Amino acid sequence: MPAAVSALMLAGLALAGCAKRHHAVAALAPPRIIQGETGLASWYGHPYHGRPAANGEIYDMEALTAAHRTLPFGTWVRVVNLTNDKTVDVRIIDRGPFVENRIIDLSHAAAEAIALIGPGVARVRLDIISVPTVASGESWYGVQAGAFLDRDRAERLRASLEQDFGPAHLVQRADSPTLWRVLVGRVPSEEAAASLAQRVRQESGTAFVVRLDQPARTPVAGGN
Repeated sequence: MPAAVSALMLAGLALAGCAKRHHAVAALAPPRIIQGETGLASWYGHPYHGRPAANGEIYDMEALTAAHRTLPFGTWVRVVNLTNDKTVDVRIIDRGPFVENRIIDLSHAAAEAIALIGPGVARVRLDIISVPTVASGESWYGVQAGAFLDRDRAERLRASLEQDFGPAHLVQRADSPTLWRVLVGRVPSEEAAASLAQRVRQESGTAFVVRLDQPARTPVAGGN
């Protein structure tokens, strides 16, 4: 084979190889980050491991999942530990944390990935990678005004808030022991729920917005 032809063939193969490598790199480009939220993160494992999460699937504390109060189930979130810059990508499958000033509860595996196990709580940034499509009319929000081990105390707060803010109800959380959450309101936007939370906070001292995913399961005492 003439040397010139051989050289051209080798050059062509090299270009083809570069093109394939370039295509592979493009296919592995990182997802586009569309927004961020900062606050405190915590993590949870036992006794929730093996129990149904809020979206119905069984919670596996060694999978990369998390709980958030308002993000739709199936949302992928990149969690950045602001104390050490470690990151982990998690899928939202559960609701929580039901503690004021915290914004996300990570699985054991996710917490381990960003060195959160030891301290237990750390300041993080949440970057949204992808959000599933939610049909119009399927998003409803309420306000959590308290959480009690004693159902009677929860019921007294529910009855008091209902007089001023409309229908309120209790939600039983299968903790060990059982925890009774007091929820007020049912509005179609986070903005409306945030406005309600400001009013409720003046009455109960604690109030934050939560997403109401399954209205049929929510009321267990009082309200509609």
